[in-house]
Amino acid sequence: MKLLHLSGRKTCDHVLRKGTSWRGKAMNIRWMPGIPASTRQRLGDRAPQGLYIGTFAPLSLSKRAVERNRMRRRCREALRITLQKETAFPAFQLLVSPRSSSLSCDFTDILTDVRSFLTLLRACPKPPAKEAPSSNSH
Repeated sequence: MKLLHLSGRKTCDHVLRKGTSWRGKAMNIRWMPGIPASTRQRLGDRAPQGLYIGTFAPLSLSKRAVERNRMRRRCREALRITLQKETAFPAFQLLVSPRSSSLSCDFTDILTDVRSFLTLLRACPKPPAKEAPSSNSH
C-alpha cells in the first residue's frame, strides 16, 4: 500500500487541533479518520483510500536541520515498511512528530512503535458514513 501525502497548512493544523493523540517511545502521532477535506473537494469520489501522512519536527528537537530531517525520514520509512504488506487500509489522516529518541534508537524500536499504533487503528471503529440530506422538506 502506498502512503499518501497530507499537505497544506490548514489541513495539518486541523489534524493537530482536532485529532486524537497517540504517544510512542520514538514518535507522537495525531490522527483522525477520513480523507482530508481538500483532497475530497478536489477529487470527489476518486479520492484514494489509505493513510495520508504528514510529518513535522520542531526546532526544539534539534538545532540541526539534518538531524530533524533524519528523524522524520526514519519515522516515515518505518510506516512505509510496515504498510508494504497491507493491501487496503481505511482512510486516516496522520500527523507524525518524531521524538528526540528516534535519532539515536535502534530502527526496530521505531518499527515496534508503528506496529503498536497500527493495531490501535485497526481496532478503531469505522467512521459513520455521511447521510444524504432527505428530500422531504416540511
